[in-house]
Amino acid sequence: MSRRTSRLTGVTIAGIAALAMAAAPAIASSGSGAGDGAAKGVKGPHGVLDIQLLSFNDFHGNLEPPSGSSGRIVVGHAPDTADVDKDKNTDEPADVTVDAGGAEYLASNLEAARKGHPNTLTVAAGDIVGASPLLSAAFHDEPTVLAMNKLGLDVTSVGNHEFDEGYKEIQRLADGGCINDGDGANNQNSCPTGSFPGASYDILAANVIEKSSGNTILPAYSIKNVNGAKIGFIGMTLKDTPNIVTASGVAGLEFTDEVKTANALVPVLRSKGVKAIVVLIHQGGTPAKQPWTNPTSGNAYLANPTYDYTCQGGGNLTEDSAILPIAKGLDPEIDMIVSGHTHQPYVCNVPDPAGKDRLVTSASSFGRLFTETTLKYNFQTRDILRGTVEATNMIVGRDVKDPIQTALIEQYKELVRPIASKVIGHITQDVLKGGAGINAGGESQLGDLIADAQLADPSVVTGGEKPVIAFMNPGGIRADLTYATSPYGEAPGDITYDEAFTVQPFNNYLVSMTLTGAQIKEILNQQWTGSNAGSGKKILQVSKGFSYSYSGTTLGPVTLNNSPLVDTQSYRIVTNNFLQGGGDGFPSFLKGSNVYYGGLDIDAFANYLTSFNPTGYTPGSLNRISGS
Repeated sequence: MSRRTSRLTGVTIAGIAALAMAAAPAIASSGSGAGDGAAKGVKGPHGVLDIQLLSFNDFHGNLEPPSGSSGRIVVGHAPDTADVDKDKNTDEPADVTVDAGGAEYLASNLEAARKGHPNTLTVAAGDIVGASPLLSAAFHDEPTVLAMNKLGLDVTSVGNHEFDEGYKEIQRLADGGCINDGDGANNQNSCPTGSFPGASYDILAANVIEKSSGNTILPAYSIKNVNGAKIGFIGMTLKDTPNIVTASGVAGLEFTDEVKTANALVPVLRSKGVKAIVVLIHQGGTPAKQPWTNPTSGNAYLANPTYDYTCQGGGNLTEDSAILPIAKGLDPEIDMIVSGHTHQPYVCNVPDPAGKDRLVTSASSFGRLFTETTLKYNFQTRDILRGTVEATNMIVGRDVKDPIQTALIEQYKELVRPIASKVIGHITQDVLKGGAGINAGGESQLGDLIADAQLADPSVVTGGEKPVIAFMNPGGIRADLTYATSPYGEAPGDITYDEAFTVQPFNNYLVSMTLTGAQIKEILNQQWTGSNAGSGKKILQVSKGFSYSYSGTTLGPVTLNNSPLVDTQSYRIVTNNFLQGGGDGFPSFLKGSNVYYGGLDIDAFANYLTSFNPTGYTPGSLNRISGS
C-alpha cells in the first residue's frame, strides 16, 4: 500500500487564484511523495487499465463486531408474525437481517475482494474515528488508526466526528505522536504501548480552513499512481459540521461550501496532469422506503430498504437528501462520488451538470458493508471511462477473521480492561432509549436518566447556584442499558464503565448557563423548526420537575415543578457543550449567559448510577414530555 508523507499545510498553488476564486484557500496537497503515490500492481497496457476501488464510511472505531441493530444489515422482509415491534400488527413487514461488521471481518473481506485485482485502492468517506466504542475511545482512537493502517486504507476524508477532540487531535492522528494525558486520566490513555506512528494513509480536509493562517488543516487532495494511472482524490466533510459538533472542536475553523471547494480543485489537479477525479465527501442521502406486499394477505406496506435496493434494486434517494444538490453541482470532470454521514447503503447514478450519469455510493456504517467499484482508465485521455464505472455494495460477513486485526483487538482489550470492567452501578430492569422505553412524545427512559444525572452533577454548580433544568440531545444517546448484559462476567443488572460509556461515548463537557423562560421556549420550538424542520423532530430529553407538551409543531404548556415557566424569569440550566454550542439545530442555547464549564458527561452519568447503589436504578413513569 502507498505510504503517507508528513503533513504539509499552507502550500500555495501558483496561477490558480483566478480559477479558484473565494472557494480556494491556501491549499495543502499531500506532498510530492504521497501526492504522486507509489505505483500499485504490475505495469498495465498503454490503452486501458482495469482498476478496482474499494470504499467504506462511518467506521466509528468499531474494532469489535458491533452489536444489536448496529451490527445487522437488512437483506429482505417477512411478515411480522412474532410482532417484533409490539404494535399487534403481525401482517406488516419485519426486517430479515444478517450480522455484519467489525475490523477483523472488514479486513478479511477487503483482502478477499482484492484477489484478482492487481490495480486496487481502498478509500473512505470520513467518521473513521469518533463516537467510538471504549476499546478505541479509551486510547484517543489510536487503535482504529492502527487498524486502518493494517487493513490497507489509502486515503479518507475527514468527517464531523474527526473533530470530536478538536482539529489538532486529527492532525496528531495523521502525523503520530503521543498525548501527555496522565497515563489514564479521565479514563483515557494515549500511547499505552509507548509510541504511536500515526496514519499511513492520507486524511483529507479540502474545505476545512484554519482562519488564522488561511490554510487547510490537512491536505485538500491526494494523487494516487496506480500502475501509471493517476487518480486524484478530493476529501471533504459537510459544510454544516460546526452545527453538529462541539464548538470547541471547530473553534478557529471555517468550513467552506462543498461544491465550490471541489470545483476549484479540478483545475489544480488538471495542472498536475490528473483528469481522473474522485470526491470523498462526508455528506449523504436517505433511501426511500421499499414497497413490500404480504404474500399471504396481499396487503401492501412500505418497509426499510434492503442494503441493495437503492438504487440498483429500483429504489431511490429521497428528494431532501443533502448529497443530491452537491452531486448535481460538482464539476462534470469529477468522475465519481464516495459519500457517507447518513449511515445508509446506496449505489446511485446522479446526473452531473452536463446531464451525464455519475456514480454516488455509500456503504452503511460500522464496517458492515463496503462498496466494490470497477472502472477502466484510458491512458490516451488520462481519464476514467465513465460508462465503465460499476459498483456494488458488499456485505461484510462474519465468516473469516483477519488474524492481524484479531491480534490488535486482543492487545487493546487487555490494555482497556482495568477501565472497562469496573462496575459503577446497578439497574433493576432494562433502561431503554427507544422501543418500549419511549413514549409518544419522544421521552425515553434513558433520556430521563441522563438528564437527571446532568442535573445532579455538582461540577456545574457555580456561585452556589444549582441548575434547575437539564437538556440532553437524543442523538447523543447511543445504546440501551440492558439488565442481562454481562460483558465481563458481572452479575445481571451490574453496569460497568464500558456499558455506561457505550451509552455516552463523546466525552462532552457539561455546561451550566442562565436562560430566560422565553429563551427556553425558543429552544423547545427549535425541536421542529429551523434546520430541524421536516427531520421528524429532535425531542430534547429533560430532567425531573420540568415538563412540556406539544401538538404537531405547536408548543403547549411548559412547567417547572408544576408552575408555568415565566418568559421574563431567569433559570439556570445544564446541558452538554455540544448543545451549548448550538449543535443539532438549537442555536438559542448560544444565548445563555454566565456560562460555566463542568466535568465530563460520562463522569456525571457514572456517578449518578453509583448513587443508587446498592439497590440500583429503576426507571420511572414517562410523564415529562407529551405530544405527537
